[in-house]
Amino acid sequence: MPESNFVDYVKILCRSGKGGRGSMHLRHVKYNPNGGPDGGDGGRGGNVYLRGNHNYWTLLHLRYQRHIFAGNGGNGGRDKCHGTDGNDVYIDVPCGTVVYNAETGKYVCDVTYDGQVIMLLKGGRGGLGNFQFRTATNQAPRFAQPGEPMQEMTVILELKLLADVGLVGFPNAGKSTLLSSLSSAKPKIGNYPFTTMEPSLGIVAYRDNQSFVMADIPGIIEGASEGKGLGLRFLRHIERNSLLLFLVPSDTDDIKHDYEVLLNELRKFNPEMLEKHRILAVTKCDLIDDELEEMLRDTLPTDLPVVFISAVTGKGLDELKDVIWRELNSESNKLQEITSEDTLVHRDKDTSTLSKELTEEKEDEDLSEDTTSEDGVEELDDFEYTDD
Repeated sequence: MPESNFVDYVKILCRSGKGGRGSMHLRHVKYNPNGGPDGGDGGRGGNVYLRGNHNYWTLLHLRYQRHIFAGNGGNGGRDKCHGTDGNDVYIDVPCGTVVYNAETGKYVCDVTYDGQVIMLLKGGRGGLGNFQFRTATNQAPRFAQPGEPMQEMTVILELKLLADVGLVGFPNAGKSTLLSSLSSAKPKIGNYPFTTMEPSLGIVAYRDNQSFVMADIPGIIEGASEGKGLGLRFLRHIERNSLLLFLVPSDTDDIKHDYEVLLNELRKFNPEMLEKHRILAVTKCDLIDDELEEMLRDTLPTDLPVVFISAVTGKGLDELKDVIWRELNSESNKLQEITSEDTLVHRDKDTSTLSKELTEEKEDEDLSEDTTSEDGVEELDDFEYTDD
């Protein structure tokens, strides 16, 4: 799929349907001159739902669908006829989609599995007809309720890829090369910075027909939290990963320093990401000899597993898969997944990063001026009789 077809961020205007108004009708026929009120209730407005669909893996189908409106409820009729309910709207999104309010930046909901249905906006209730207000002391009520108004919200949909292992590293650290060596994925590889402009997923085969999913994101640099390079917009794709694999080239000046810089950028983006299990892989080891490799081991961090690999020659790849599998299936990692499954907390978006002008086009509606009685129902000056 071309690069331009990967869409992980869209902003759309959603609107539920408004409820139909109740009918104010008095029945008067030949054989029933005192028929009384028979105005029906209005129909409810349509709801707006989000639905997880595993057949989608990007938000491309919503890129040019900027307005999603549910149907309005129908008005009530005479002879106690109920108004039609408005049509519900289902927005299919890939699993891992997070929804935010575009105006306030507040977290709204999260779609995590296929078939999950979440009500985003509720349609307005239909108004009651005058038949519902008949009493012994008021046998011919001349009022009915208006329908409830619709709900409207501009939302931001962000896709966060679901994977087991996330690759973190500077540009040209060998992330795409490693993914292409371990899986059948074909990410773009080039000898220049920021070759990868979009995240990639690959399924890595392991022993006994087992496998795990690895995610490659564009490289980050020091100061990315301040907007340098491609910024941190792609780091959300590894927020859900169980394991973070840091890649640092062996020909760098200070491997430990580069690792700490990457760790610091993750801390600025989301401090909770530091609680994930981490592995350090020293890449491009085909450029160094065994003696230099032993010297580098003494300068590396000791609080996480370290593996020397070369995606070109295949050195250390089997060892790396063993380490990844061991960390993914460790008891501490399983306990962390169980405790975080129900307590996953999404941070609200910073309003300073949101665009000041929302791309929304609201249609002007002619709203009639209604008077309201003390009971909170609509008073109608004009009412109709029917002679059948």
